[in-house]
Amino acid sequence: MPRPIILGVVGDSAAGKTTITRGLVRILGADNVTHVCTDDYHRYDRTRRAELDITPLDPECNFIDIMAQHLLHLRRGEAILKPVYNHSDGTFSAPIYVSPNPFTVVEGLLGYHTPEMRECYDVRVYLAPPEDLRRRWKVARDTSRRGYTTDKVLTELDRREPDSQAYIRPQEKHADMVISFTPNGGDRDSEHLDAELVLRDGLPHPDLSPFEGNGKGGLQVADHEGECHVCIPGDIDRERAGEIEEAIWERLHFATHLRSQRLGEFTIGNDLHRSESLALVQLLILYQLVTAKAAIALGGESARTGERPIPEFRTLGAENRQGLEEQQGSGKRPVEELEDAEEEPAASQDGGGVQAPEKAAAK
Repeated sequence: MPRPIILGVVGDSAAGKTTITRGLVRILGADNVTHVCTDDYHRYDRTRRAELDITPLDPECNFIDIMAQHLLHLRRGEAILKPVYNHSDGTFSAPIYVSPNPFTVVEGLLGYHTPEMRECYDVRVYLAPPEDLRRRWKVARDTSRRGYTTDKVLTELDRREPDSQAYIRPQEKHADMVISFTPNGGDRDSEHLDAELVLRDGLPHPDLSPFEGNGKGGLQVADHEGECHVCIPGDIDRERAGEIEEAIWERLHFATHLRSQRLGEFTIGNDLHRSESLALVQLLILYQLVTAKAAIALGGESARTGERPIPEFRTLGAENRQGLEEQQGSGKRPVEELEDAEEEPAASQDGGGVQAPEKAAAK
């Protein structure tokens, strides 16, 4: 079986990581996707972090070497015994046996922290919403789902800010796609957020220039020093968004079995919403995943240009191995954990024209 395709989605807490990945899992099929949240690799539980005055954003608070090893195992199509961190109460559960699937989605805070980790991904996405919007999302999520008060969430955000600046945001430079959902004008409606994207050389991004236009008529596209900057207006006409989606799907004609109307869906509380910009962003990510799958099925290493060899497996340090054994027992449970991961609402992007290989189905 060809090796799995690995997608990384990195961003600060409540940046929208699970909103992005949940839609992709729905399209690819839960049985075809292995989901890994790097929060599970925390070294300390919530109580111990408070005692040590350390945040989960600090690499020293995480088993980075084990995370890197597990990424390499998954890329090679090998199973892992993954630790489990419970966001509900800040404790650890028994690790679970995670089997490889055709696609692996890895989301979290520190997924691009080391070169060894970065080289495992076929597609690297970084989410960078404006800080005021991210803080609003985090307050809404943590007060409604995790039992925190607003003051407690805001205090914790301020405490984490130095580590966000030191460890999380610098990872943006390693991404193939940087995605920022921003309010449209002064509109804070989550269904109509603009999507601002930076598409970097290294992956065969589709040509979006045929869809340029002002206001609701289309996209804003500009090339700058090896990057393509794209803005998808949050109030884009549904008809225009449909034309862009159709053009991308034409390039994915070998994977039409994946086509679905569920891209762009997200929930606020128990209510289901849809964002045209979110749907286009998810489709652009899906384009890269399926293109990489096709390239590998046809004998390539990946769709990435200038591909370097994957690093050799490193021996796990005895200290970290012992640490995992002490904090967790052993056990087994289902892998579907997206609902308990880290996120809240977001919005999306679009595409046009790189030629993809015809035969390789994305299943």
